[in-house]
Amino acid sequence: MYEALSGDNSMKKPRISYVDPATTDPAMQAEFARCAKEGTPRPESQAIRAHVPAVFWSFANTWRDVFHTGVADHALKELCRIYVSHSVTCEFCGNQRSIKGANMGLKETHYDDLVEFEKSTQYNERQKAALTLAEAIVWRLDTDDAFWARLRKHFSEAQ
Repeated sequence: MYEALSGDNSMKKPRISYVDPATTDPAMQAEFARCAKEGTPRPESQAIRAHVPAVFWSFANTWRDVFHTGVADHALKELCRIYVSHSVTCEFCGNQRSIKGANMGLKETHYDDLVEFEKSTQYNERQKAALTLAEAIVWRLDTDDAFWARLRKHFSEAQ
Protein backbone atom coordinates (compact mmCIF):
# COMPACT_ATOMS: atom_id res chain seq x y z
CA MET A 1 0.00 0.00 0.00
CA TYR A 2 1.42 3.40 -0.98
CA GLU A 3 0.41 6.92 -0.15
CA ALA A 4 1.21 9.84 -2.38
CA LEU A 5 3.47 12.41 -0.77
CA SER A 6 2.84 15.04 -3.40
CA GLY A 7 -0.12 16.08 -5.50
CA ASP A 8 1.46 14.81 -8.72
CA ASN A 9 1.87 11.25 -7.41
CA SER A 10 5.55 11.33 -8.36
CA MET A 11 6.77 10.21 -4.95
CA LYS A 12 5.28 7.31 -3.06
CA LYS A 13 5.91 6.13 0.46
CA PRO A 14 5.45 2.47 1.39
CA ARG A 15 2.83 1.88 4.06
CA ILE A 16 3.39 -1.85 4.49
CA SER A 17 6.73 -2.91 5.91
CA TYR A 18 9.07 -5.38 4.28
CA VAL A 19 9.67 -8.66 6.06
CA ASP A 20 13.42 -9.11 6.59
CA PRO A 21 14.34 -12.25 4.60
CA ALA A 22 16.86 -13.19 7.33
CA THR A 23 13.93 -13.70 9.72
CA THR A 24 12.23 -16.25 7.46
CA ASP A 25 12.70 -20.00 7.12
CA PRO A 26 15.38 -21.47 4.82
CA ALA A 27 12.91 -22.23 2.00
CA MET A 28 11.65 -18.66 1.96
CA GLN A 29 15.21 -17.35 2.09
CA ALA A 30 16.04 -19.47 -0.95
CA GLU A 31 13.04 -18.02 -2.79
CA PHE A 32 14.18 -14.48 -1.93
CA ALA A 33 17.61 -15.35 -3.33
CA ARG A 34 16.02 -16.71 -6.52
CA CYS A 35 14.02 -13.51 -6.93
CA ALA A 36 17.17 -11.41 -6.55
CA LYS A 37 19.02 -13.62 -9.05
CA GLU A 38 16.27 -13.78 -11.70
CA GLY A 39 14.96 -10.21 -11.33
CA THR A 40 11.29 -11.11 -11.15
CA PRO A 41 9.31 -10.89 -9.02
CA ARG A 42 11.23 -8.26 -7.13
CA PRO A 43 12.40 -9.37 -3.70
CA GLU A 44 10.80 -6.20 -2.30
CA SER A 45 7.35 -7.24 -3.46
CA GLN A 46 7.90 -10.72 -2.07
CA ALA A 47 9.01 -9.13 1.22
CA ILE A 48 5.56 -7.56 1.47
CA ARG A 49 3.79 -10.82 0.58
CA ALA A 50 5.90 -12.60 3.22
CA HIS A 51 3.69 -11.12 5.93
CA VAL A 52 1.32 -13.95 4.97
CA PRO A 53 3.42 -17.00 4.04
CA ALA A 54 0.52 -18.63 2.15
CA VAL A 55 0.31 -15.56 -0.09
CA PHE A 56 4.09 -15.52 -0.53
CA TRP A 57 4.15 -19.18 -1.63
CA SER A 58 1.04 -18.95 -3.76
CA PHE A 59 2.59 -16.10 -5.71
CA ALA A 60 6.04 -17.71 -5.87
CA ASN A 61 4.69 -21.05 -7.08
CA THR A 62 2.38 -19.48 -9.66
CA TRP A 63 5.19 -17.23 -10.89
CA ARG A 64 7.49 -20.25 -11.27
CA ASP A 65 4.91 -22.54 -12.89
CA VAL A 66 3.35 -20.02 -15.27
CA PHE A 67 5.87 -17.27 -15.91
CA HIS A 68 9.30 -18.87 -15.67
CA THR A 69 8.29 -22.24 -17.05
CA GLY A 70 4.83 -22.87 -18.50
CA VAL A 71 3.96 -23.46 -22.13
CA ALA A 72 4.57 -20.19 -24.02
CA ASP A 73 8.12 -18.93 -24.36
CA HIS A 74 9.36 -16.74 -21.54
CA ALA A 75 10.48 -13.77 -23.64
CA LEU A 76 6.99 -13.45 -25.11
CA LYS A 77 5.41 -13.59 -21.65
CA GLU A 78 7.88 -10.93 -20.49
CA LEU A 79 6.82 -8.62 -23.35
CA CYS A 80 3.18 -9.10 -22.39
CA ARG A 81 3.92 -8.51 -18.70
CA ILE A 82 5.72 -5.26 -19.46
CA TYR A 83 2.93 -4.23 -21.86
CA VAL A 84 0.38 -4.63 -19.06
CA SER A 85 2.59 -2.71 -16.64
CA HIS A 86 3.17 0.14 -19.08
CA SER A 87 -0.43 0.37 -20.24
CA VAL A 88 -1.79 0.66 -16.69
CA THR A 89 1.15 2.86 -15.65
CA CYS A 90 2.49 0.60 -12.92
CA GLU A 91 6.08 1.76 -12.65
CA PHE A 92 6.90 -0.73 -9.91
CA CYS A 93 6.04 -3.72 -12.08
CA GLY A 94 7.03 -2.08 -15.35
CA ASN A 95 10.53 -1.30 -14.14
CA GLN A 96 11.46 -4.82 -13.07
CA ARG A 97 13.09 -7.02 -15.66
CA SER A 98 13.41 -10.75 -16.05
CA ILE A 99 17.03 -11.85 -16.28
CA LYS A 100 15.82 -14.93 -18.18
CA GLY A 101 14.13 -12.64 -20.72
CA ALA A 102 17.35 -10.66 -21.15
CA ASN A 103 19.28 -13.91 -21.59
CA MET A 104 16.78 -14.84 -24.33
CA GLY A 105 17.63 -11.62 -26.19
CA LEU A 106 15.20 -9.02 -24.83
CA LYS A 107 16.76 -5.57 -24.64
CA GLU A 108 15.39 -2.33 -23.20
CA THR A 109 14.59 -1.13 -26.71
CA HIS A 110 12.15 -4.03 -27.06
CA TYR A 111 9.89 -2.29 -24.53
CA ASP A 112 9.90 1.14 -26.19
CA ASP A 113 6.93 0.60 -28.51
CA LEU A 114 4.80 -1.68 -26.36
CA VAL A 115 1.87 0.64 -25.76
CA GLU A 116 1.60 1.23 -29.54
CA PHE A 117 2.66 -2.31 -30.51
CA GLU A 118 0.34 -2.66 -33.52
CA LYS A 119 2.03 0.30 -35.27
CA SER A 120 5.54 -0.83 -34.41
CA THR A 121 7.87 -2.58 -36.82
CA GLN A 122 9.80 -3.92 -33.85
CA TYR A 123 7.46 -6.85 -33.13
CA ASN A 124 6.67 -9.83 -35.30
CA GLU A 125 3.13 -11.08 -35.97
CA ARG A 126 3.31 -13.69 -33.22
CA GLN A 127 4.36 -11.10 -30.64
CA LYS A 128 1.66 -8.72 -31.79
CA ALA A 129 -0.97 -11.45 -31.54
CA ALA A 130 0.07 -12.20 -27.95
CA LEU A 131 0.06 -8.50 -27.12
CA THR A 132 -3.49 -8.17 -28.49
CA LEU A 133 -4.60 -10.82 -26.03
CA ALA A 134 -2.90 -8.98 -23.16
CA GLU A 135 -4.56 -5.77 -24.33
CA ALA A 136 -7.99 -7.40 -24.54
CA ILE A 137 -7.66 -8.86 -21.05
CA VAL A 138 -6.44 -5.63 -19.43
CA TRP A 139 -8.95 -3.34 -21.10
CA ARG A 140 -11.85 -5.85 -21.30
CA LEU A 141 -12.11 -5.40 -25.04
CA ASP A 142 -14.70 -7.18 -27.10
CA THR A 143 -13.23 -9.89 -29.29
CA ASP A 144 -14.52 -11.46 -32.46
CA ASP A 145 -13.79 -14.46 -34.65
CA ALA A 146 -10.99 -12.61 -36.47
CA PHE A 147 -9.30 -11.88 -33.13
CA TRP A 148 -9.35 -15.56 -32.15
CA ALA A 149 -8.32 -16.72 -35.62
CA ARG A 150 -5.29 -14.45 -35.37
CA LEU A 151 -4.32 -16.00 -32.03
CA ARG A 152 -4.90 -19.57 -33.24
CA LYS A 153 -2.62 -18.91 -36.20
CA HIS A 154 0.29 -18.48 -33.77
CA PHE A 155 -0.61 -20.37 -30.60
CA SER A 156 -1.97 -23.67 -29.38
CA GLU A 157 -4.82 -23.83 -26.90
CA ALA A 158 -2.38 -24.51 -24.08
CA GLN A 159 -0.20 -21.58 -24.97
